[in-house]
Amino acid sequence: MAHLLLSIQMVIRIVVSALLGAALYAPVTAADEIRVAVASNFTAAAKALIGRFHQQSDHTITLITGSTGKLYAQIVHGAPYHLYFAADQHRPTRLEEEGQAITGSRFTYAVGELVLWSPDQSKIDSTATVLRQQSFSHLAIANPKLAPYGRAAKEFLQAQGLWEKLQPHLVRGENIAQTLQYIDSGNAELGLVSTAQLLNIKTKGSRWQVPQKYYTPIEQQVVLLKEQPAARNFLDFVKSREAAKIIQQFGYSLAHDQ
Repeated sequence: MAHLLLSIQMVIRIVVSALLGAALYAPVTAADEIRVAVASNFTAAAKALIGRFHQQSDHTITLITGSTGKLYAQIVHGAPYHLYFAADQHRPTRLEEEGQAITGSRFTYAVGELVLWSPDQSKIDSTATVLRQQSFSHLAIANPKLAPYGRAAKEFLQAQGLWEKLQPHLVRGENIAQTLQYIDSGNAELGLVSTAQLLNIKTKGSRWQVPQKYYTPIEQQVVLLKEQPAARNFLDFVKSREAAKIIQQFGYSLAHDQ
């Protein structure tokens, strides 16, 4: 009987050792696909973050860009996204409150800034008198109903008492990327865009940084929509110091200057 018990114990040890060995050499996680919805103003920065993340992971990330409002509508109607990088904090908060996002995953990943810009080097001076003089045919802004930068532009123009006066001159882009295209193409002589968008603009042009006091801070928040290890890994990476440096390099500041 003693010999039988000893044999059984040896068999158990061998099986356990084999299972532990298999677990040790098996990959921790298989490569997954992550679908990430990103507000158009953050496209370039998101691509840089994804590129750096790919150096650390085999996961595949599919990027879907558009206005914050349009992406929100897609999510509400069932779009299969894992992460949502909005250009505001309002819509990620709503998704969390409505049970369409993972509670506790939301945070501010960047703070955007509004700038008045024109390809014409002489168009904008240090006090943006061009707006008061209305010496232009078209001013491009993002749609305030869809894009947070458009809402910020509206707040600024209202604060200056120019919103109603400039209505005949306004050209609205669906998102901030389209707004910049209107200016680049010459369909508008100037426009209110994101500071981050101008980093790679070759045309020197002229610009005026809109003082923060004239519009609600553009706190851009991200939220996890579906619990998935790969998506969670990317979200954790975005919180890292390494990612913070990349985000700042693209013209954004961080929440509370952190």
